[in-house]
Amino acid sequence: MSRAIVRGVSGYHDPMFTNPPLTEIRSLLQKVKTIAIVGYSPRPERPSHRVAAALQARGYRIIPVRPAISEGLGETAYARVADLPEVPDLVDVFRQPAAVDAIVDDCIALGVKNLWLQDGVINEAAALRAQAVGMTVVMDRCTLRDQGLLA
Repeated sequence: MSRAIVRGVSGYHDPMFTNPPLTEIRSLLQKVKTIAIVGYSPRPERPSHRVAAALQARGYRIIPVRPAISEGLGETAYARVADLPEVPDLVDVFRQPAAVDAIVDDCIALGVKNLWLQDGVINEAAALRAQAVGMTVVMDRCTLRDQGLLA
């Protein structure tokens, strides 16, 4: 796990990432309509596919992001977040933590406002960097599980 050391008012400190409160997470999931799934798999047994399909069935528009495919769940797929023709309401990441730095770069360049790192996708330095430019960031949580809390 990587961390950023930040110079604060009283010297150097090691900031720790914290997720938004559950009420804010619920509000976020109620507001978003379009979710880019980074690391989407066309294989139905993969978590990224199952979560994307379930979110789509619950009314979200899913944009698959994976270099090796051209379509997923009836939607055009894109190789990278930087290739998206529109800014999704949420970027949901199913990739290894080391890949998150480049994904955050793409999100910043595109103007993404909300970033979600799925269960086990932990990169505190990247999450803090995204927060520093105003993104709402949720890390190490499942969108589908948290969306189920809305009922």
